[in-house]
Amino acid sequence: MRFAPVSGGSDPAVTRVVLASGSPRRKELLAALVRDFEVVVSDVPENMTGDPVAAATRLARAKAEAVAAGRSNAIVIGADTIVHDATRAYGKPADAADAVAMWRQLRGKTHRVVTGVAVVHEGRVEAGYSEARVDLSHLSDAAIERYVGSGRPLDKAGAYAIQDEDVPTVARLDGCYCCVVGLPLWRLAALLRAAGVDCASPDRTFGRCASCPDRT
Repeated sequence: MRFAPVSGGSDPAVTRVVLASGSPRRKELLAALVRDFEVVVSDVPENMTGDPVAAATRLARAKAEAVAAGRSNAIVIGADTIVHDATRAYGKPADAADAVAMWRQLRGKTHRVVTGVAVVHEGRVEAGYSEARVDLSHLSDAAIERYVGSGRPLDKAGAYAIQDEDVPTVARLDGCYCCVVGLPLWRLAALLRAAGVDCASPDRTFGRCASCPDRT
C-alpha cells in the first residue's frame, strides 16, 4: 500500500515520510500524526537477543536505516515491539502451536512490552522507546485456542493484541497503550518534529492519548 508524498506531487526531491513497516496497526497509528506517507517494508530479520530495550531500539534503527538507504530525501520511521517476561523475549509466533504456547506461558502474569522507534533523516538517526507493563488475561485453554484459531494473534508479538477487546486479552495496562499496539505516538511525534515534520497531536485522533504517561 502506498500513500501520497507528504507535500504532494511526484518530484523525487520532495521530502516524504516513509514507514518501514507493513503492520496495519502501525499504519493506522501513524495516520493520526501525518496525513500522507509511504509504506516500504524492510527485510531486517527480527533477532531479539539481549536486553529488550536495547534490542527493540536496535531493530527499529536497523529497519529505518535499511529502508532509508538510497532515499536521501525521505524521513523514514522504523519500529519494533518486544514482549518480555523477565526470562525470555516473545516476538511473533511461528505458527498456531507457538501462539498457544506463548499464551499458556504469559496468561495471568505481568510482562513488559517495549517498542523501539527510530527516525532517519539526512543520514542522521534519532531513536527512543516506550515501555509498558501488561497483565495478560487468564484465559482458559479453550478460549486461547479459539482466539488463536481466529488468526488474529499470529502476526503480533506475544501472540495477542490489546485492541482485541472482544476476547479480552489484557487485564491491566500500566503505560502507553500505543506502545503495546506497536507505535508509541507521543515518542514518535517528538522525533518527527525534531526532523521538521509538522505532525498532529495524537490525542486529536485517539482520546486515550490525552492521559498517556508518555505525553510528558
